[in-house]
Amino acid sequence: MISHYIHSFLQDKKYPKFDLKAVFFDMDGVLYNSMPYHAEAWVKTMQELKLPFTEYDVYMNEGRTGESTINAFFPKVYNRKATDEEVQNIYKVKSQYFNQLPEAEPIENVFDFLKLVKNKGLEIFLVTGSGQLSLLEKLNRSFPNIFQKEKMVTAFDVKYGKPHPEPYLMALSKGNFDPWQAIVVENAPLGVRSAIDAGIFTIAVNTGILQDEELTKEGANVVFPTMKSLIESWDL
Repeated sequence: MISHYIHSFLQDKKYPKFDLKAVFFDMDGVLYNSMPYHAEAWVKTMQELKLPFTEYDVYMNEGRTGESTINAFFPKVYNRKATDEEVQNIYKVKSQYFNQLPEAEPIENVFDFLKLVKNKGLEIFLVTGSGQLSLLEKLNRSFPNIFQKEKMVTAFDVKYGKPHPEPYLMALSKGNFDPWQAIVVENAPLGVRSAIDAGIFTIAVNTGILQDEELTKEGANVVFPTMKSLIESWDL
């Protein structure tokens, strides 16, 4: 089924061929069911600042850096961007709220999909806006022998972050891939936009509360409701 969408993608992009070498994975909402916790922490933090920020807003802005998220809403109330000190303090509060919540469990069936991709001989990259220092340790606990440090793009690596194409362009560069040699698995509108603007075939798995149209209007080449349905449609 996916090969059908790839055929249309190649015609649209006028790429010479499709030569799959790697799959790029977002983290929150793709690998881990962490978005409900991020939503709770962000909404509590923003409410304290009297900023109009809802659970739906959290999902719509998923993938931004913390600074970008704050400054997307801060001017609506304060008529200016937050200072660097304010950004640090606000994100610190958000992180404190988040760290008080239970550790997010992996998305159902995602380890099965990761193993399927690895068994096909494809390279696996992580492309996330997260800046967790212990990220690789966490990934290795959840998904043994899947992720490698040199095949990760995190908040520490980028200047712009999603929705800018920089994170996925950096993943292409790290792996020495052309855009037609990779597939992206995303769940967020801004992540989809980032991947599409990098010229990569993009699968959206809608694991959150958004309507599918929020993902398709950003350019997702195909949308699945669950990781299991993606596995069942994988014909590459």
